[in-house]
Amino acid sequence: MMRLHNLRSRPGSRHRVKRLGCGESSGHGKTSGKGHKGQKARSGGSIRLGFEGGQMPLIRRLPKRGFNNAAFHKNYAIVNLADLNEFKPGTVVSEQLLRESKLVRGHFVGIKILGDGELKHGLTVEADKVSAAAREKIEKAGGTITPRPRSDRRVQNESASVNDADLTSKNARETPSASKASKAKAAKSKPRAKKKTSRES
Repeated sequence: MMRLHNLRSRPGSRHRVKRLGCGESSGHGKTSGKGHKGQKARSGGSIRLGFEGGQMPLIRRLPKRGFNNAAFHKNYAIVNLADLNEFKPGTVVSEQLLRESKLVRGHFVGIKILGDGELKHGLTVEADKVSAAAREKIEKAGGTITPRPRSDRRVQNESASVNDADLTSKNARETPSASKASKAKAAKSKPRAKKKTSRES
């Protein structure tokens, strides 16, 4: 039976304190387990966490995840004026025409015209952005600049579907309250029957 006089600690929970610097025969004497000289043997000398001796540390070698402004970067297809000389005078330079001519490709949010080169004849250029030099050269050659048309049908359909869903959920939320209100109104309008009282003579 366990009593106060025979309580013992669990085996291995208590051990002898390591005494440092008590001579070579102690097993931990002389350099006290710090080796011979060097940065780690100095008083107060330590190496910061993650330091790998000048090698690129692991935290910088691993790829990072999370928020990054690169995800919101807008890519524009760049077209110079020198590339537009292959079109005939009076041509409407649209995105489809530029793609067919292999001047732009891939995914982008808009087309930007830069003023590298000279425009030999007038063109109607559809673009999202135009540099000042390119605008001056296009107008000097007798051309015009119009904003690139964008199809907003998909955005409108998405917004309409979202509005319909919101309206449906709103009606679903209001239906129970409306039914309660109608029941309360019907109860008020219903005449109450008078209680009959009998008097004893």
